[in-house]
Amino acid sequence: MDLASLNAFIAIAETGSFSRAAERLHLTQPAISKRIAALEQQLKVRLFDRLGREIRLTEAGQALLPRAYQILNVLDDTRRALSNLQGEVSGRLTLATSHHVGLHRLPPLLRRFTQLHPQVSLDIHFLDSEIAYEEILHGRAELAVITLAPETAPPVCAVRVWDDPLDVVAAPGHPLTRHDQVRLADVAQYPAVFPGEHTFTHHILRDLFEQQGLSPNISMSTNYLETIKMLVSIGLAWSILPRTMLDDQVVRLPLPEIQLQRQLGYILHTGRTLSNAARAFIALLDAQSNQPHSLLIRP
Repeated sequence: MDLASLNAFIAIAETGSFSRAAERLHLTQPAISKRIAALEQQLKVRLFDRLGREIRLTEAGQALLPRAYQILNVLDDTRRALSNLQGEVSGRLTLATSHHVGLHRLPPLLRRFTQLHPQVSLDIHFLDSEIAYEEILHGRAELAVITLAPETAPPVCAVRVWDDPLDVVAAPGHPLTRHDQVRLADVAQYPAVFPGEHTFTHHILRDLFEQQGLSPNISMSTNYLETIKMLVSIGLAWSILPRTMLDDQVVRLPLPEIQLQRQLGYILHTGRTLSNAARAFIALLDAQSNQPHSLLIRP
């Protein structure tokens, strides 16, 4: 099995399309098809069923996929381990980050990192935190700086860097802003825009209402906090936002009994050898939290 064929196989499995896989790998569709045909001939099995326009993994393809990830990850791991012996902080660092963290927390760190290590090529992917977790799990990113899940299972390790207080907010002039104090039951009566259903922040807010036996009036949802802020600011709904995003466009609702926060930080795969570039970036992140975490990082 050659690496080019394995990469083509993984790209098709992830995108569900020969044409999209070709675009991802910057190849022509016939070139992708040729690589898969060669791989199927080598293994003497069919890897994909082509049902009209749908592409699905066969049983053999499903068995190969986790092993293909493992093979490529072992080779990448070996390259990093050998490169680290030179002691240089160079090469490519593939970094995944959420839009909010990437826009509001990372810029000073990225600026400092590029000043200290100009030989490193940063490959930054802006993704939902939940998708970034999968990127780490499958070895497509070396490090992710995101909103942390309430629980993280091995082989992924999570390290907190920032506490991120959350506030319930509405537009200036909203009926809920006219009182010195409001209850969560009062808030539940008005339309809300929630973070996307699969986001960690959505579950924080949903759990709050469930604990009090309430059902929020969700009129809209989106994964992007900047969009939520805009929708709130024009008076369409109330919502929840990180305190760092509050300004005169929105008003913090007086809910004295409610204290919400989420944790922001980084995740990595504990079975992966980190490049010197990743170690250097982690050192900057750890300095933000004033907590040494070197014991969590595989040498």
